[in-house]
Amino acid sequence: MSNERPVQAVTPPAEPPTAATRRRFIAATAAAGGAAVVGGLAAGQPALAAEAVPGSRAATAVGGSKDDRNAKKEKKMRIVAVEEAFSIPGAIRQEAAIRQRLEATEETKREWFRRLDDVTELRLEDMDANGVDMQVLSYSTPGLEVIEDPAEAVAVARRVNDYLAKAVASHPNRFAGFAVLPLQDPKAAVVELRRAVKKLGLKGVLYNDHVRGHYLDEPQFRPVWAELERLGVTLYLHPAVIPADNWRVFDGYPVLVGPSWGWTATVGAHALRLIYGGVFDEFPGASVTLGHMGELLPFQMARLDSRYPAQVPVEKRVQHVPSYYLRNNVYATTSGVMSHAALLGAVHAVGVDRVLFSIDYPFESSAEAVGFLRSAPYAPADLARIAHGNAERLLGL
Repeated sequence: MSNERPVQAVTPPAEPPTAATRRRFIAATAAAGGAAVVGGLAAGQPALAAEAVPGSRAATAVGGSKDDRNAKKEKKMRIVAVEEAFSIPGAIRQEAAIRQRLEATEETKREWFRRLDDVTELRLEDMDANGVDMQVLSYSTPGLEVIEDPAEAVAVARRVNDYLAKAVASHPNRFAGFAVLPLQDPKAAVVELRRAVKKLGLKGVLYNDHVRGHYLDEPQFRPVWAELERLGVTLYLHPAVIPADNWRVFDGYPVLVGPSWGWTATVGAHALRLIYGGVFDEFPGASVTLGHMGELLPFQMARLDSRYPAQVPVEKRVQHVPSYYLRNNVYATTSGVMSHAALLGAVHAVGVDRVLFSIDYPFESSAEAVGFLRSAPYAPADLARIAHGNAERLLGL
């Protein structure tokens, strides 16, 4: 990164909203007494500012009654969920002990583990009951990140990826899969990535945050990014149940450490390391996918952009402002965040083509997640992108 590349405020071209979309937002705005802002769905354009309350005038003004709209969506809309966990009993020897330390009631954990260890029977029943056409399966946390020995990580990665490929092959219209990688050995990870995609047909990689305290912006992982870019597959950066370190501010409040806050903070920071470390300047065709509404980074874009030139000397800056990479190299999924206000904000920030539907099965309710999706206040074409189109394009489904 030389001093000849100052920050450039580059904004990707926005797709103009359709007239029908504008009319629907105008109608919703009028019905809500002007509380909503009229606009389109491409990045950087205004969007509906508040959630439509069931039964309200705003909820019924967009394209007819809400019940009618939902009935039409339920009949026609394909749904692909992209962060859906599974596990293999005994595959990771540290897993059983770590599971016992998870912060949840015993009843909740039993149900999670029962569903994680099942790939077909309970899962397909749940999908059918809730209208989910396809799940993109990924190995749960704890995953390979807890393995110390690189050779053991390589062996486990091959076992998990082979198992996953067989599960997908047995139900090719219902499942796709994200590979695991033994990033403890970056050279072996490149070999396994190539095998998983080219031979096994897996659609990308999901990795649980840190590599035993190391992060993916570090130089040793550059060959992995080069192969991800060459193969045209995304890396889904997911939280790890075992943190790289402990933050004192969390002491005494276990609820802060996990999904309610700590995971978002650490994975979001990891993604920013990729941006600030120049990964996407060196590999502009590479992408990372972030769950939980992009680990909230879409809502922080203005702050990131305004502080970057004030804090980083010219000679150390990347080629663009942070928001550029969030709109061009990052995808966000809805996993675990069933809020229309958050969805509208994320779409407004990064664009409707960069937001994908996810449930976070079995940790979240499929019924609630699908209900949230079907009732989202979007025109059918835009809702279809979020529900399945973006996943099909990104993952080559």
